[in-house]
Amino acid sequence: MHKNIFAILFFTFCILSVQAQTPVDKGLQQINKNNAEAVISFLASDELQGREAGTRNGSIAGMYLASCFKEIGLQPLNGAYLHPFAAWQPAGKARSGWESHPDSLPAIQSKGIYRSLPLRNVLGVIPGTRTDEFVVVGAHYDHLGIDELIKGDGIFNGADDNASGVSAVLQIAKAFKASGSKPLRTVIFALWDGEEKGLLGSKYFTATFPQIKNVKSYLNFDMIGRNNNEAKPQHVVFFYTAANKAFEQWLRADVAKYKLRLQPDYRAWDNPVGGSDNGSFAKAGIPILWYHTDGHPDYHQPTDEPSRLNWDKLVEITKAAYLNAWNMANVEQY
Repeated sequence: MHKNIFAILFFTFCILSVQAQTPVDKGLQQINKNNAEAVISFLASDELQGREAGTRNGSIAGMYLASCFKEIGLQPLNGAYLHPFAAWQPAGKARSGWESHPDSLPAIQSKGIYRSLPLRNVLGVIPGTRTDEFVVVGAHYDHLGIDELIKGDGIFNGADDNASGVSAVLQIAKAFKASGSKPLRTVIFALWDGEEKGLLGSKYFTATFPQIKNVKSYLNFDMIGRNNNEAKPQHVVFFYTAANKAFEQWLRADVAKYKLRLQPDYRAWDNPVGGSDNGSFAKAGIPILWYHTDGHPDYHQPTDEPSRLNWDKLVEITKAAYLNAWNMANVEQY
């Protein structure tokens, strides 16, 4: 009899514990090392040969990521996960950089023969109750491809740059879905193509998304899986738009509340237009948050392999960023 009472009490306690979980906590529990490894091991595999933008392997990476969005349960943005666009540059020896802004094409065409690069962003959505307000969580998925003139291993696998950031976007999307809660604002999850050739994917999106003025904030990832200093394995740089003090306040509070094993270097930036895809959004007047773990000797080298990642750190950063994204999507005013 006593055993039965104990069992009933224990079962009741378990039910109450589950019921007491907040939606944000339910999502947080979905973020783990296994999920990160699954994504990064594929994207940074030799078989994808560095997933250079505009190549067949870059297209394969995009198709894979679209399938991940579908499996998670994201809605396609405007009916599609894959959003094709093109970049252009004049032909000839003295080539300028690639351009993806639609207004750039007439000027390039006027110079005569030009080159065209087919690219694709990957975009998924969780609709919010406010259909006219958006937040964007993004990272670029392209890298540098392969250099056949290098003796030995010439594949630029890009595990840290930026398969690590892609894994964070996917895990945060999965966490939002697992929360079971509809966000206040619509959340767009974006994986950009062509970043390594000049922020081409994010430039195209900010130039063509019809409701860009209704985007309240953008969260960016670019290289979040390494140690710049092995003596400081919890170091991470947190860039943010200086006018939005709430971004730093959120992170400080969540690091303490959830006991995250991170030591953020908070860097407020008046006009954060450089560095990565955050620049495209900052130029459009959109407040940004950006996680980055600083440079390392394997940056833009064939040695940027999954085996060199700090997996625990990557997971902790992803958890912190998920909490940021939750606030971006749900805090009434900031």
